[in-house]
Amino acid sequence: MTPDALVQLHDLELVARVTVEGALSGLHRSPFHGYSAEFSQYRHYRAGDDLKYIDWKLFARTDRIYTKQFRETTNVRLQILLDASASMAFEGDGSVSKLAYARVLAGALAHLITKQGDAPGLTVYDEQVRTYIGSRPGRSHLRGVLTALANTRAHGSTAAAPAVRRAVDLLRSRALIVVISDLYDDDGAFELELKRAARMGHDVSVFHVLSREELDWPFNVDLEVEDSETGRRVLMSSSQADGYRARMNRFVAGWRDRCAAENILYALARTDVDPGRVLREHLLQRSVRTNR
Repeated sequence: MTPDALVQLHDLELVARVTVEGALSGLHRSPFHGYSAEFSQYRHYRAGDDLKYIDWKLFARTDRIYTKQFRETTNVRLQILLDASASMAFEGDGSVSKLAYARVLAGALAHLITKQGDAPGLTVYDEQVRTYIGSRPGRSHLRGVLTALANTRAHGSTAAAPAVRRAVDLLRSRALIVVISDLYDDDGAFELELKRAARMGHDVSVFHVLSREELDWPFNVDLEVEDSETGRRVLMSSSQADGYRARMNRFVAGWRDRCAAENILYALARTDVDPGRVLREHLLQRSVRTNR
């Protein structure tokens, strides 16, 4: 389904479900593992113990039979960080703003995690944290997340670094952290907070939401362009188009490379591409990394 058609549905829960169904089509399962078990200790084998937990390599070295014990399984926690600054209101020639597209991605991720019994949460930010919802499982909690997403509007300037730090510091255990933004707050502090989260052991992903017009600059006339966050205006000549595209290519490549260096999954999310396809490619990327 096209982004335009999805936005026309005006029901984020339905949109999220449709997007997830499209993303999972043909996939055997979600690569978000709903539960995990961590090795705790060995103990001597007792009659009736499950043979699959016997460590046969240890038996070969010691001539004694030991079984592995594991810590209690834990739910996956997802914290979505959504950029709702003024620049996310841009629509281009289509009817889908970057924020509307980002809401679909966020809602689909929350729906997918809830569907497998795990816990979604949400942080909405501009120059400060505007909304914070902790990660909890359950359909009623999902509806609260989707309601917050549906009511989110774009305004204000961007200061992503404090929002990332606060969201990470509020987490009580390792989590999936997904940042959905146009990444125009391209300063060192934001990047350092993403690195910090990844090095703390969190599984970090970034969806880079941009429109076709921002990436390709398809205009053949001179235009006065206004920064939606600062109000600054710049006259853009059609002769500057090639230079603009080169800078945007470097901008996107720079974020992709910096994320890869920190084992952060990066996805370019163009607002003219089916969000189900973007999510599916992300899930496939996760599967490849998980199965290495």
